[in-house]
Amino acid sequence: MAAFPWHARSRNYVSESDMCKLESVPVDFGDYHPLKPITVTESKTKKMSRKGSTSSTSSSSSSSMMDPLSSVLDGTDPLSLFAAAADPVITTATMDNTRKKRDKDDGPAVGSDFEPWSSKRGEILARYTTTEKLSINLYMGSEKGKGTSTGSAVSEKVRTRLEELDDLEEGSQKELLNLTQQDYMNRIEELNQSLKDAWSSDQKVKALKIVIQCSKLLSDTTVIQFYPSKFVLITDILDTFGKLVYERILSMCMDNRVSLSDNFSPESVNDTAKETCLNWFFKIASIRELIPRFYVEAAILKCNKFLSKMGISECLPRLTSMIRGIGDPLVAVYARAYLCRVGMEVAPQLKESLNKNFFDFLLTFKQIHGDTVQNQLIVQCVEIPLYLTLYSPAIDWILQCIAYRAPEVLLTEMMERCKKLGNNALLLNSVMSAFRAEFIAARSMDFIGMIKECDESGFPKHLLFRSLGLNLALADPPENDRLQILNEAWKVITKLKNPQDYINCAEVWVEYTCRHFKKREVNTVLADIIKHMTPDRAFEDAYPQLQSIIQKVITYIYDFSLLFSVEKFLPFLDMFQKENVRVEVCKCIMESFIKHQQESTKDPVILNALLHICKTMHDSVNALTLEDEKRMLAALINGFIKMVSFGRDFEQQLSFYVEARSMFCNLEPVLVQLIHSVNQLAMETRKVMKGNHSRKTAAFVRACVAFCFITIPSLSSIFTRLNLYLHSGQVALANQCLSQADAFFKAAVSLVPEVPKMISIDGKMRPSDAFLLEFLCNFFSTLLVVPDHPEQGVLFLVRGLLNVIQDYTWEDNSDDKVRIYTNVLHLLSAMTQETYIYHVDKVDSNDTLYGGDSKFLAEINKLCETVIAQILDHLKTLGKEETLKRQSQLALYLFNTILAHGDLRNNKLNQLSVNLWNLAQKHGFADTKTMVKTLEYIRRRSKQPEMSHFADLALRLPLQSRT
Repeated sequence: MAAFPWHARSRNYVSESDMCKLESVPVDFGDYHPLKPITVTESKTKKMSRKGSTSSTSSSSSSSMMDPLSSVLDGTDPLSLFAAAADPVITTATMDNTRKKRDKDDGPAVGSDFEPWSSKRGEILARYTTTEKLSINLYMGSEKGKGTSTGSAVSEKVRTRLEELDDLEEGSQKELLNLTQQDYMNRIEELNQSLKDAWSSDQKVKALKIVIQCSKLLSDTTVIQFYPSKFVLITDILDTFGKLVYERILSMCMDNRVSLSDNFSPESVNDTAKETCLNWFFKIASIRELIPRFYVEAAILKCNKFLSKMGISECLPRLTSMIRGIGDPLVAVYARAYLCRVGMEVAPQLKESLNKNFFDFLLTFKQIHGDTVQNQLIVQCVEIPLYLTLYSPAIDWILQCIAYRAPEVLLTEMMERCKKLGNNALLLNSVMSAFRAEFIAARSMDFIGMIKECDESGFPKHLLFRSLGLNLALADPPENDRLQILNEAWKVITKLKNPQDYINCAEVWVEYTCRHFKKREVNTVLADIIKHMTPDRAFEDAYPQLQSIIQKVITYIYDFSLLFSVEKFLPFLDMFQKENVRVEVCKCIMESFIKHQQESTKDPVILNALLHICKTMHDSVNALTLEDEKRMLAALINGFIKMVSFGRDFEQQLSFYVEARSMFCNLEPVLVQLIHSVNQLAMETRKVMKGNHSRKTAAFVRACVAFCFITIPSLSSIFTRLNLYLHSGQVALANQCLSQADAFFKAAVSLVPEVPKMISIDGKMRPSDAFLLEFLCNFFSTLLVVPDHPEQGVLFLVRGLLNVIQDYTWEDNSDDKVRIYTNVLHLLSAMTQETYIYHVDKVDSNDTLYGGDSKFLAEINKLCETVIAQILDHLKTLGKEETLKRQSQLALYLFNTILAHGDLRNNKLNQLSVNLWNLAQKHGFADTKTMVKTLEYIRRRSKQPEMSHFADLALRLPLQSRT
């Protein structure tokens, strides 16, 4: 085929740039600002009586219209509204009307600051376990009455129900023995499901029997250490039953399908619902045994709302008094806890009943040390300290209910009662757990005095100090008492022989120490912990507590120069000898450093310590490490590297990067960051020298370049290597290291053939063509300013890259090779200009070296002819029906390239452009809008003086219809 010679048009980049700039128009803003609210005003005119009349609705002399967002919220912005909703102190009076209507008031309810029972449930089940065998009675059901037809008389139904109630007393139960704890829990869950099934199948009496049977289990303390967990499991069933009964009666109150409001009055309840409710209470009253009668009535306590306004307030004292009949103090205290639970749900305002409940407990407290309990413990081989811990969940809960939003004077009263009981440790511990931390902190010295006088035989003092420490972590004691409090507490803690007891207390008091004292006290505490936890490698059983201590220390001491000056901090870290725990601690420290370190550092103490920590994280990486974990570790190490700066001491900075490279060679993202950091260092050197390198700085930037050149090949990702070769070559070029830049670019050219067809991106295999095309376009942009090597021939890098592109195996259905060749035409056209569009400072590009030499231009034109021939050959191969659309797109792409870069005064090039235009439209695949806009552009350009020949071109470019 005939060759098409390339004639690039001459470009005046400055004038083209000026022509493309937006036209500046002076604007008098006055008071206008785009972020100011728009004021829309409305004039009030008399409305016309005629239907079709109109009136003016806008004017500049009226009040501004309310912002629509503000009107929805009645002037309250959304964040303030949410904050108000979250703050239990804010009253409903401050909320908007919409919210009042939406949130129905159900009387005084507990706020979000009250910790619900559900949050304690899991902890109790996990803590109170047993390996002993358990027993349970299962309800077997009754076969009586099952054959009764649907037409039976009501009297027959009543008789059947009475017989079923009698069945409970006639042994319709089955005792299961030798159950494991898990078996027991499974059986309880079965009973819960049986209850729901019986209720849904309208077997209400059977449901009641199941609940009675379950309640009876709460009188059994044969496996006493499991009792708190048993209480949790069985009261779940009671809660289910109470909810079912309440919802059943509530559904009976529906009038014309409209249910009662949440704050209904008993007068609005119909007679049928009241009768049903009374029937339930009568059934429960007929239960013979005290414990099931108490629990079942407490479960449906809320149903009193259907009968009387004062029903609940009258029932609570009676139920409280009933508990006095329960002989076992452990069973009794959990019954009191359940009554408090129900009471806080249905009537939290009745605090007097809750207080009476607790004071009743105090009156019977001496039973705990009575002969009956002691004999029971001997039989079960349970020590008194373990037995006393069984009371903690119940007493803690009762006191939490009493102390909720209680005044400070109640705490004073409680402390006095504790003193009267001889400062019982169990009770004192619960008081400190229940009341507000601010109240406890203000009386810290009083509590320490009470703790000292406690009898340690039943409840260890260190647990009391731990509870006090938990409060002091949340609230500050009086400033004058702080050191004495620490001394008194640590005097007890440091004498503890059991490492687990010791670390449980030390973990809490470390926070107090860090919060209120300097590094000397923190160092003393850490030294004491090391002293206690090192013998017999006790630290191996306390990693969670030790991790918590580290977290607290770095939370309060986030000045890392101060942190690492604490002598015992790094020795403390040495106790973490289990690799995965050690790595987690190191990650925690690095996250804190990155979060809190505001300025770069060169402090040798910080650098040595953090290098050691980062090395620990790096060395944990192996073949089994997940990619996400590698990325996280690399990000933390990179965060550290970015924060290290030696100021103008660039050689020391480079030495640090060299050391880091040797330490973190297994994490590729870290090596990539080091290459970028070294390149940045070279550019900073150039900036300091203002581009005029001395012999010393020239040698230094060459050392930086060498660092990058020997590091890049160690990377596995091929596109990372390609981009870093290009980036580093650009840095070398900017620093006048021409031979080094050539080496980078040659390495990039030689690497292109190794690019695989598919690459992994975020764990998925994707074609690499698009990434290669993007890289090559960036590479061409750089090659424009790279000067030719005097011994390598004209455009040796461009020719080398074209040869690689030619030999690269492209996908059969891919046009990327042609798109790359078309972009090469852009590069070659730019190279023919007398002055290039951009330069590298103090680097002579080919426009200066060749000075528009005719032989140089001839070489470029030969290359252009070759490239155009390759493109046209490819267009011919796309002449088949299934590839005509691709042919149309590529023809238009090449046409636009010629239009932008070619000199269309050349007849052959002009004719080629016309042929490409026609080819793009030939088979109807060209976008009509695009073709019309392109033609408009040509006609518009033809009006410019140097582009008059575009007018003739426009006449030769027809628009073909798709018909």
